[in-house]
Amino acid sequence: MARTNNVTELIISGLFQDPEVQRACFVVFLPVYLATVVGNGLIVLTVRVSKSLRSPMYFFLSHLSLVEISYSSTVVPKFITDLFSKIKTISLEGCVAQIFFFHLFGVAEIFLLTVMAYDRYVAICKPLHYTTIMSLPVCHRLVAASWLGGIIHSMVQILVTVQLPFCGPNVIDHYFCDLHPLFKLACTDTSVEGVIVLANSGLISVFSFLLLVSSYIVILVNLRNHSAEGRRKALSTCASHVMVVVLFFGPAIFLYMRPPSTFTEDKLVAVFYTVVTPMLNPIIYTLRNAEVKVALRRLWGRKVNSGVEP
Repeated sequence: MARTNNVTELIISGLFQDPEVQRACFVVFLPVYLATVVGNGLIVLTVRVSKSLRSPMYFFLSHLSLVEISYSSTVVPKFITDLFSKIKTISLEGCVAQIFFFHLFGVAEIFLLTVMAYDRYVAICKPLHYTTIMSLPVCHRLVAASWLGGIIHSMVQILVTVQLPFCGPNVIDHYFCDLHPLFKLACTDTSVEGVIVLANSGLISVFSFLLLVSSYIVILVNLRNHSAEGRRKALSTCASHVMVVVLFFGPAIFLYMRPPSTFTEDKLVAVFYTVVTPMLNPIIYTLRNAEVKVALRRLWGRKVNSGVEP
């Protein structure tokens, strides 16, 4: 893979070393991951089958939920199974593959959140032109661009990584493979690669976050011209989106917009955005959105009724 690789297998140090704590982590994180898959999967299914959720906002929400399942599944299943392993290993090729898909889905989520903010901006600030601007072909192109952006971003990260020589040690100080922990194992100076990662990951996060903040400032200013009921409905929808944005971008900016470190807090922050945040998104969107709740009840009622039919 790289120029002079004596290392073909990596040992993952994990989150905690105490076996009792690892068992406790299994009891906590397995239900969280299952809730992530089921919750986001329900949103995808509900949007697909419900005729009342045909607007672009729900189209983007279903793709966001799909990304959340993929993003979490890149890390969490191996993390959970490793909790029962005395020695946690992964091949160098597997490590690079995990980094590729982790960053692909992460950046695709960043771009999807930005697209969703643009959708709310058009809906609130240009309501008369909304159906023209956010037509179905445009929505498909925006989603495709989000996925393409994630692929290009990840390809840059991997091209940087595969050029590095790894000749030992082979213990990666994390519970999954990411760029900064892997760079520490390279037997060469990685300061240039660190700058590339900072520019590629950190700046995407910061610029997207600033764009999102700017869009919501414009939305808030424009809401002054709406009725009280219109303001209430718009703020309720936007509040859910803002909560998800803060939960996702906060940890990402914290980790990628500063020099690499060996702080234990980095692992705990990573747990938050790889395990916890993907589970919270469906909760946030369903609890604050009456249309999604009604559609979920109808879907559940339809399944119950079909199950009791003779």
